Amino acid sequence: MTAPETPPRVRTGALAPLNHPVFRAVWITSLATNFGGLIQSVGAAWMMSSIASAQMVALVQASITLPIMLLSLAAGALADTVDRRKIMLAAQTFMLLVSAGLSVMTYLGLITPWVLLSFTFLIGCGVAFNGPAWQASVGDMVPREDLAGAVTLNSMGFNLARSVGPAIGGMIVAAAGAAAAFAVNAVSYIGLLVVLFRWTPDRPKQALPREGLLAAMVGGVRYAFLSPRVTAVLLRAVVFGVGASAVQALMPLVAREGGGGPLVFGLLLGAFGVGAVGGALFVGKLRAKYETETIVRVAGLAFAVAAATIGYSPWLALTLPALMTAGAGWVLVLSTFNVTVQMSVPRWVVARALALYQMAAFGGMAGGSWLWGSLAQSQGLDAALGLSSGVLLLAVLIGLRVPLPSTANLNMDLLRRWTEPETQLAIEPRSGPVVVSIAYRIREEDIDDFLAVMDERRRVRRRDGARQWRLLRDLAEPDVWVEKYQTATWLDYVRHNQRITQADADISRRIYALHQGPDKPVVHRLIERTTAPLAANLHVDRHFGEPLTDPTRAS
Repeated sequence: MTAPETPPRVRTGALAPLNHPVFRAVWITSLATNFGGLIQSVGAAWMMSSIASAQMVALVQASITLPIMLLSLAAGALADTVDRRKIMLAAQTFMLLVSAGLSVMTYLGLITPWVLLSFTFLIGCGVAFNGPAWQASVGDMVPREDLAGAVTLNSMGFNLARSVGPAIGGMIVAAAGAAAAFAVNAVSYIGLLVVLFRWTPDRPKQALPREGLLAAMVGGVRYAFLSPRVTAVLLRAVVFGVGASAVQALMPLVAREGGGGPLVFGLLLGAFGVGAVGGALFVGKLRAKYETETIVRVAGLAFAVAAATIGYSPWLALTLPALMTAGAGWVLVLSTFNVTVQMSVPRWVVARALALYQMAAFGGMAGGSWLWGSLAQSQGLDAALGLSSGVLLLAVLIGLRVPLPSTANLNMDLLRRWTEPETQLAIEPRSGPVVVSIAYRIREEDIDDFLAVMDERRRVRRRDGARQWRLLRDLAEPDVWVEKYQTATWLDYVRHNQRITQADADISRRIYALHQGPDKPVVHRLIERTTAPLAANLHVDRHFGEPLTDPTRAS
């Protein structure tokens, strides 16, 4: 491992985020729901292994992860535009009711493979809507310096439950049946619901009208795919999700082919969870000492070796340590992905970015679960796990070409220096389209540098909602360059400028340092008008020609 040039700031103590009362209360009650969810998963997987084929067993995990892939973006858009607490309350209540219904149906003997998959799919829908709101709310519960630790603690909490919950689930299933496991899951939501009812998050009031759901979804996708930091994580998460899903999706078959029952299945899941907790305890120290890409590569390689070992191991004594290694690799990779996404985007779009990350990771898991289940049924368990190991090695190799970015010195807080200009011409939020142009004077010897920084400006403009961005050069005065872009309405123009971050301000400073005019660059704000039956005309408003006096202000 190689040490980074500038290690990120890490708070001392893995449990430091628990010093914040709200996070502590939500974390503890979430731990209870994690226990319940894992107990329910043991009951569902073992019941399916008793009444259906290997492919149907693998589909239990796919039925939970598929809704996350399908619904997370809409859930993220809602979490960025409405009260996240209300979304979590609704999702937790829905999952409680579905779990209770599943318990009753099982008790009455009405469960078939497809009925079981339908209920687990509905629980997955609740998870899909809860996930982005919960993960984005972590930033509302702890300060930025504790965010990475809080994300890791969330992973540790889930895997702490994983280390004990499956064994408890196995005992419950063995002693009282799957219906009892489903009932325990329903009860586990109550504590978190109480905490969420009592929590009043301190979120800044929205000065602008709330974005529509479709516009917010489109904006989230646009932001993510015009942010190289986020796209790197999405690509890596898809491939890792496909490869890593095999171990968990096929674990009931590992237990059954090894001659074990539900208790052995719980023991296998517990070994995976113990490894994950160990990984979570050390990830903070690793993050302080090594680059994020180094951590992900080593953890992914360890997971690949562990998957192959699990597939070909004839002994439980060898399988258990391999599962512990896989668990550690699992939490190290996914928590690092999560932290990278959260630290790479501003708060106004964080839930949507996390939703897209979940879609990538869990979409890979859903597809992988089906793939490995089919291969296990046709080619055997050892072949399926061996091939999954190869996919995990591919994920490591992709890191050589698409490494994870460092977020150590990245400040994605909003700049908050831009103020809405007054206009002589009356204008309303829905007025538009609005066309903006800025003229710069650039020396011939600075053109290469100017074009390089304007390429970054183009990406940021489009990422934040600008359309039809262009860079023009004056034929009569070759030192004059004009940046031009458009927004659909005046409200979109205001939103675009209020989204400028501290990191983006450096682009403006570099551009203004290259400008050589006697005056500051001048912004022209125009509103497009049509005169029937002629084509569209552009009319300059009377505020045309206002100079930009602050180089960190965006136009």
